[in-house]
Amino acid sequence: MFSLDEIVEAVGGRVMENSGAERFSGVSTDSRTICEGALFVPLRGPNFDGHDFLAQALDRAAGALVDSLPSGVSFPGKTVVLVQDTLRALQKAAAWKRKKTNPFVVGITGTNGKTTTKEMTAAVLSARFGVLKTEGNLNNQIGLPLTLCKLSGHGAAVLEMGASRRGDIGELCEIASPDLGVLTNIGAAHLEFFGDVAGVRDTKLELMDFAQRIAANADDRYLMEGIGRKMLNGKCSCRDVLTYGVKADADIKAFNVRVEKDSLSAVVAFPDGRNRRMELSVGGSFNVYNALAALAVGWAAGVDPCEAVDALKGFKGVPMRFEVKEKDGVTFIVDAYNANPASVKEALTELVRFRRGRVIAALGGMLELGSRSEDEHRELGAWMAGLAVDVFVAVGPQMKAASEVFKAESPRASVFYAADSVEAAAVLKGIVRCGDTVLVKGSRGFKMERSVD
Repeated sequence: MFSLDEIVEAVGGRVMENSGAERFSGVSTDSRTICEGALFVPLRGPNFDGHDFLAQALDRAAGALVDSLPSGVSFPGKTVVLVQDTLRALQKAAAWKRKKTNPFVVGITGTNGKTTTKEMTAAVLSARFGVLKTEGNLNNQIGLPLTLCKLSGHGAAVLEMGASRRGDIGELCEIASPDLGVLTNIGAAHLEFFGDVAGVRDTKLELMDFAQRIAANADDRYLMEGIGRKMLNGKCSCRDVLTYGVKADADIKAFNVRVEKDSLSAVVAFPDGRNRRMELSVGGSFNVYNALAALAVGWAAGVDPCEAVDALKGFKGVPMRFEVKEKDGVTFIVDAYNANPASVKEALTELVRFRRGRVIAALGGMLELGSRSEDEHRELGAWMAGLAVDVFVAVGPQMKAASEVFKAESPRASVFYAADSVEAAAVLKGIVRCGDTVLVKGSRGFKMERSVD
């Protein structure tokens, strides 16, 4: 919620029309869903201009930030503020709100696990604070400021930070000014934009240029190597690294880990020497790391370890992130939100671990790998051949290359090809039977959840 005076203070600009409204109920960039009394911020993109929907938005909105107005057009009864750049104005408003309200801000980034870690972290911090968190996957230069603009008496904000090019994390940190950063892991993703994994790591480590303290996965050697070099360099803001892990020495460490299809448990050792038993209602060994990251944030924020562990008991998982569904005696593991080489291997490892009858992998292509795409898919196929996968349903041309290598090296397995997830649904319908365990995974562009629906 903003007043007009606050908006002008935050973004500058010139008031073109003033309706006299004392406060705006919220901030929105979507004319279709904007709420009564909100402030509309029309954005420009390569294929659209939100200014084209200004009149539609102002049917419900109380005002708007604009960077241009057609000659002779006015909106009586509405407040209109002229700015140079509406996206930049949105980001300035978010930064102003963050500074004005001053919550404990956590920025979470890494190749995999960001969204689940964000949800778990919000659950842990809720034991002590009123928490604002990133909704869905609004983790970019538009979504993050929209989240911060909702700050209103919250004691903490948990923000997911995504990146598709160098400098992205730095830009998000300039807006959010995180008190604590979380680095989940580093892997091959978005190579089309980063070039190589080193580029991925360098970008994620931009978090250390802003947060004075970070929590990091001690079992990711490549990540920790990068952190060590950055700390020795001495040019970053980070002064303390709180580590978590299962294998390596860490400040917060899990042992006696037991993983089932839809649950896991472990004993967690905290820095004060206390051990606490953790039980979650989600499967997947990788979720141990997501939970440890959340517990590390809780520790840094002063949440009692007992309360933090208890807070995780109620966590039910995130849709399309290793979501287990049972239908007619068949177990479907729906991990269809996204895919990269590391996350696909993790999911396949868990698939084989949970087998009852046959193991079926229905995999859509891994997108945004650039010139490495064919090599990464073929390497995945060769790696899969070493697993006890009975049926491989390859979806899309990228994964077809993986299936060819898999078939050559695992001739006893059955291989099917589908052009898209709808065709994959027909294939699965014809082959699954009671007792099968089916993994459905692929990059977002394939919408692999349709092969289960």
